Order: sequence, then structure tokens, then C-alpha cells
Amino acid sequence: MSRIRSIRNNLIGTEDADDLMFEIISVLSEGDKVPEVGNFYVFVYNPKTPNIRYDQNPLVAVTEVLEWGFRGINFHWSQPRQYTWSEVAGGLYEVRDDELNDLDAIPFSKILINR
Repeated sequence: MSRIRSIRNNLIGTEDADDLMFEIISVLSEGDKVPEVGNFYVFVYNPKTPNIRYDQNPLVAVTEVLEWGFRGINFHWSQPRQYTWSEVAGGLYEVRDDELNDLDAIPFSKILINR
């Protein structure tokens, strides 16, 4: 059973992205910062690069793990992005395949410009 389903089922349409992210990570287990290629994760990201547009609450399919961080497809943008270790706030929260449709229906992305 999807750990995310109850969050999806209780949406009323006025929720804040940060509140939704908190609900999501509260039902998942926090892992460390090193993901496995091929797995899906949500996490909080705060980049150091100024004037960059970013998703603070990404849902990512990891495609590559490198010395400095990792790369993956961000589901909210449907494009590859890269994430450095020191900018991941806390750990990664692994998401199972059967939970992706539920997460896709929850508007928890938070697109910002780093100033």
C-alpha cells in the first residue's frame, strides 16, 4: 500500500507546498545523502549558486552518483538536474515505484530563485 495515498486523498487544493512536503517526509523514512542509481527520492534542496532557478522540494529519479553529488530527472520539471551533497538539507527519502502516481498528484514542488 502506498504510504503517500492518504495525503493525496485528503487534498483540498489550498495546501502550501512546504506543508505538503512536511507531510510527505513524515510518512517516509529518512536515509543518508548517497542515493542509489535507478531509485526515486524526495528531499529538501537549497543551492549555493546565486540567481539559479531551482525546485526546493524535488522528486528525482537518480541517474548518476558522482564524487560531488548526483544527477537525476526532476519529475516536477521533466528534465535532468544535478544536486551537490552539501546543498541537500538532511537526508534523502526513498519513494517506491508504486507511490510515484500518488506523489505526481500532490503539488509539493516549490520553484524558487536563489538570491
